[in-house]
Amino acid sequence: MRGSSRRRFAHEHRARTTGTRTRGTRAGGAPPEPRGGTRRDRGVLRTKSVEQSIQDTEEPEHALKKSLSALDLTVFGVGVVIGTGIFVLTGKIAKEQAGPAVALSFVVAGVVCALAALCYAEFASTVPVAGSAYTFSYASLGELPAWIIGWDLILELALGCAVVAVGWSGYVRSLLDTGGLHLPPELSGSHGGRFGFDLLACVLVLVITAILVLGMKLSSRVTAVVVGVKVTVVLLVVVAGSFFVSGANYRPFVPPSQPSAAGGGLAAPLSQLMFGFAPSNFGVMGIFAAAAVVFFAFIGFDIVATAAEETRVPQRDVPRGILGSLAICTLLYVAVSIVVTGMEKYDRLSVDAPLADAFKHVGHPFYAGLISFGAAVGLTSVCMILLLGQSRVFFAMSRDGLLPQVFSRVHPKFGTPHRSTIVLGTVVAVVAGFTSIDVLAELVNIGTLFAFVVVALGVVLLRRSRPDLPRAFRTPFVPFVPLLSVLASLWLMLNLPAETWIRFAIWMALGFVVYFVYGRSHSRLALRERRRTGAEARP
Repeated sequence: MRGSSRRRFAHEHRARTTGTRTRGTRAGGAPPEPRGGTRRDRGVLRTKSVEQSIQDTEEPEHALKKSLSALDLTVFGVGVVIGTGIFVLTGKIAKEQAGPAVALSFVVAGVVCALAALCYAEFASTVPVAGSAYTFSYASLGELPAWIIGWDLILELALGCAVVAVGWSGYVRSLLDTGGLHLPPELSGSHGGRFGFDLLACVLVLVITAILVLGMKLSSRVTAVVVGVKVTVVLLVVVAGSFFVSGANYRPFVPPSQPSAAGGGLAAPLSQLMFGFAPSNFGVMGIFAAAAVVFFAFIGFDIVATAAEETRVPQRDVPRGILGSLAICTLLYVAVSIVVTGMEKYDRLSVDAPLADAFKHVGHPFYAGLISFGAAVGLTSVCMILLLGQSRVFFAMSRDGLLPQVFSRVHPKFGTPHRSTIVLGTVVAVVAGFTSIDVLAELVNIGTLFAFVVVALGVVLLRRSRPDLPRAFRTPFVPFVPLLSVLASLWLMLNLPAETWIRFAIWMALGFVVYFVYGRSHSRLALRERRRTGAEARP
């Protein structure tokens, strides 16, 4: 029965359009269908109906295997959100921007993420199709906006996976060095101006690619084990650290406000160049300034929506997975921040390894090794789920004809988009092997926030254009919650360096070229338009 859930859901959509008349529908209940020359039916703003999106998932050559539950999706969400940031970022922000009140910064960031998560949950329950923000945009904003967000997600997830793989390699090399095993410098990546190939990062991506090709259920089992180990390490660190907490270290909980050092040129935040001001550190404003930074520790929960098409009951389980993983991650971040600022005075915390150094300070260096192990294990799941999300977005764009449809074929045995997974995995492995971590991480951030803005706007537009659609989950207080999400995301984007905006603009300009040269004329909607126009022209 579970295997037929998507067909039943598609039937619900069709049934809802044959009942009583609702606002925004024609007599008979069907939604108004635009005539041949309207802007919503032709050209770059043509939309793909929710019913058509669901129907396309039932084509045998494009049908993904459905095997995931709400628990699997929650594990995916926790797996991609909790990375090295939980061991490093908490202490760094406490020392430089918020003091012990960094715990409040995580709460503020969690609330901002919750605004976006509510929008993703509604869309995922309404359009349970692979592709996440790309698919949602196609149904609400049109083809060109969908292409823009899809192209954005390709950049975000590819660079994110490569950066994470390089970070994982660094932790593993550190553990190997501790054990007396040393990789040759030329196989340890590019560092300090020295060029090299990062063998470990490349191998990690290739192994993960193979696991993703072999099936979603295998991927979810591997992720569950990795996330279980990672969360166990975090909880052990929190429990052990709580025995060394001193109340004196929390005073003052909100340190007095101090003006922050402002950078110059294109490295300065765009808001500083536009409005001539820089945020302050510490104090109440420091809490919010820190929230803009720690927000990026939550990035990844949106990737849960890319697996909607492979979920047995997506209308129910995807919202649970998105919101459940976000709640768990917020609690873990707050717990770690309380412990690390209680173990050592915030102004004495290490910037590079605050939690590990805090344990060394209290005479327990063993936990430093445990933290490195937890970080390495944690990054494994992050890398896997980022590559999973990228392959599903690429698959959805290929199925719609915006990219070559050869990448939308599904493996007959494993039920996975093997071609897109192999191609993307190979490209990311090469990038991870020859790149270093620096400005790439900020490109991931701006890409994610841009997706948040588009999804929030899409919720409002689809509510107005298709009020008849069944929505298993509804974002509360529309349009206020989506608009708050838009404003919060734009504010965080303005706090990114101007040079990041320039790089992002260059990537998007390249995307426009690809769309107008290939995607616009090869999309399935364009082909249907030409067939319909030809049929109308015949006598």
